[in-house]
Amino acid sequence: MDEKTKKHGFNPVSLIKLVPFVALLWVPLYNRIEPQIFGIPFFYWYQTVWTFLGTACTIPVYLYEERKGK
Repeated sequence: MDEKTKKHGFNPVSLIKLVPFVALLWVPLYNRIEPQIFGIPFFYWYQTVWTFLGTACTIPVYLYEERKGK
């Protein structure tokens, strides 16, 4: 097995991926209508924003793993 396919084990940078998971797991936090943005209830735009923030949380983990693998 070459180095690229080996498991690297746990690293603390991977904990960043838990942020969007926890933010969306706790539904009572965002289960409301107000505040609205352009008439869109908070419930919907909160989840949409976390789509982009989830990507932003994944990028540093990906870059760390890529640098570590080389």
